[in-house]
Amino acid sequence: MIKDFFILAINNLKRRRLRSWLTMIGIFIGIAAVVSLLSLGQGLQDYINEQFEILGGNKIIIQSKTLGPPGSASSKSLILTSKDLEVVKDTRGVNDAAGLLMKSGIVTFKDHSEVVFTLGMDEDWLSLFENLGNFKVTEGRELTNEDKFKVVVGNNHAYGELWDKPVQLRDTLIIEGQEFKVIGIRGKIGNPFDDNAVSIPKETLKELVKVEDEESQIIAKIDNNVDAEKVAEDVERRLRKSRNEKEDQETFDVSTSEQILTTFNNIFAAVQGVLVGIAAISLLVGGIGIMNTMYTSVLERTKEIGTMKAIGAKNSHILSIFLIESGLLGLIGGIIGVALGVAIAKTIEYIAAIYIGSPLLQASLNPIIIIGALAFSFVIGTLSGVFPALQAAKLKPVDALRYG
Repeated sequence: MIKDFFILAINNLKRRRLRSWLTMIGIFIGIAAVVSLLSLGQGLQDYINEQFEILGGNKIIIQSKTLGPPGSASSKSLILTSKDLEVVKDTRGVNDAAGLLMKSGIVTFKDHSEVVFTLGMDEDWLSLFENLGNFKVTEGRELTNEDKFKVVVGNNHAYGELWDKPVQLRDTLIIEGQEFKVIGIRGKIGNPFDDNAVSIPKETLKELVKVEDEESQIIAKIDNNVDAEKVAEDVERRLRKSRNEKEDQETFDVSTSEQILTTFNNIFAAVQGVLVGIAAISLLVGGIGIMNTMYTSVLERTKEIGTMKAIGAKNSHILSIFLIESGLLGLIGGIIGVALGVAIAKTIEYIAAIYIGSPLLQASLNPIIIIGALAFSFVIGTLSGVFPALQAAKLKPVDALRYG
């Protein structure tokens, strides 16, 4: 019986092919938007989670409370110092700690100047990130404490469009008026900040920008089998005492890598929810379109309904036929939407990889997303056909046969 209902519903959709396609537009546009957004969002989230796994859950990040990026603090009361670094190192549970100095400045290459971030680092800092994926040097070598006027450049200097001509090993960059020899090129990280940055020895950067004692960011590595949050609390308490600051009035932030990842995931989930909600509006429009089409179908097929009832069809049979028909409209629209959404997501991933060179935009084709989208489109279609189907089922055979 159900098989016959499906065959009848499919034949009815075929007879009204143009109307069926127009009805499904709202559904597959909405599903395509949802699938593409969720796929790209999931891909971005997977990439960030992967980077945090490489960073490790045993890291604590300390930086000044500023509205800008690390290193943008200008007030002396906000700036972290080597004294703070020593406090962090002396905290129980901390295995090692290192500071990074970050300053924006003018970099010149072959008479062309750009404002980029300069990272001042030492071997202690680099040792904390020896396994941090593409932050590694892929050409040349890394900085050492013995280097003074040497520089390691981000990937965009050599392979991006930052300069008219690509920067190569042994080229010379002028940073804040001082010549630096290029000794290394980093791998592609995927965000402009890191890929445009240049790295020089921290002591050299201090001399260039006339900074005596400053740490833009402090990273601490904690011992194994130690509660990172407990150590973070101890670091915060000791820094507060050292800097003579009251609780809840700190001029610095202390976070574990797990806390940062959790915060990112929460914010990202909220943003993704808003985007999907906006895209889902077209699904509502599509559902209204299906409802309108089904009401029209009931009017057109009133005599047909009367005939079926006259030869023994029950109200439940008529109800099933129209619900199956509206559900198929939603499901077919969902299948087209999923295919279109996957195509859009993969196209964006391809463009990002080829033309932008960024691994951040990746399409993660999670089966749950696809199955959920198909199920949702079928449910939307079925629910949209409930009232028209009830109207059709309630028709009396005599009145239906006399219609028109």
